[in-house]
Amino acid sequence: MGLFLKIFIPLLGVALAFYLYSAPMNFSEEMLRGKRVIVTGASSGIGEQMAYHLARMEAHLLLTARTEAKLQKVVEQCLKLGAASASYVSGSMEDTAFAEVVVKEAENTWGGLDMLILNHIGHSYFTYFNGDVGHVRKLLETNFLSYVAMTVSALPMLKESEGSIVVVSSMAGKTGIPFAAPYSATKFALDGFFGSLRSEFFMEKVNVSITLCILGYINTESAVQAISHVIQDTPAPKEDCALQIIQGAALRQRELHYPPRLVDTLLLLRALAPDFLDSLIRSSYNTENISR
Repeated sequence: MGLFLKIFIPLLGVALAFYLYSAPMNFSEEMLRGKRVIVTGASSGIGEQMAYHLARMEAHLLLTARTEAKLQKVVEQCLKLGAASASYVSGSMEDTAFAEVVVKEAENTWGGLDMLILNHIGHSYFTYFNGDVGHVRKLLETNFLSYVAMTVSALPMLKESEGSIVVVSSMAGKTGIPFAAPYSATKFALDGFFGSLRSEFFMEKVNVSITLCILGYINTESAVQAISHVIQDTPAPKEDCALQIIQGAALRQRELHYPPRLVDTLLLLRALAPDFLDSLIRSSYNTENISR
């Protein structure tokens, strides 16, 4: 039975992913032209790449992150790429009041909002959990509560425009990942909150879509620095990941998986053979490079 699972389940996952993702897509860049979009965590990584794709599609952009100098450069590039407009607000999402400031800026600038892309994360460590409850609490403020605060603030405008909420999450929010307990906890919280909210929208006939993005290992600078010494896998490209997120959001998908076949396979294993998935993940780590 064990050998059967090792061979058959991954192949089944690949076949399922191929079927799901070979279906014809109806995405058109026209869907984003003139749309008013907030992108958080936009100074680098996936957020930066999403901003560039949206700029090429002639969207209006409001970008936010901690580092003002980086945001200025991203905004300049967005304008060169053809953004209908681009501006930024710098600050830390550790203070949930800042989330409301960003949404208020969008309201004052545009008078409405079509898409809210929640992508920012706080700094965490990749090692054995050391019992630091304070770190978990701080990370929850940034990775979860600020997402909730931004959503609450933006919801009146999104209801009016029948817009979209995009939540960038991770495989760590679907299955427990070793050495990332605080981070994983925050991502699980996103899945629970936004899954519940989606159901409430349906029941109340609120036409606001929620796209939860389940990402694997992506070649952002922060991810590579954090885990490349432990995981030898080749990370997926952030540029294509960002484009897939935007397309999934425009098509109002329930979930976006990237890389699709890998994430689909892992999620299928989680459902059918969770112990095997756990052992597979553990075996892919070079634990000699993890310090206590």
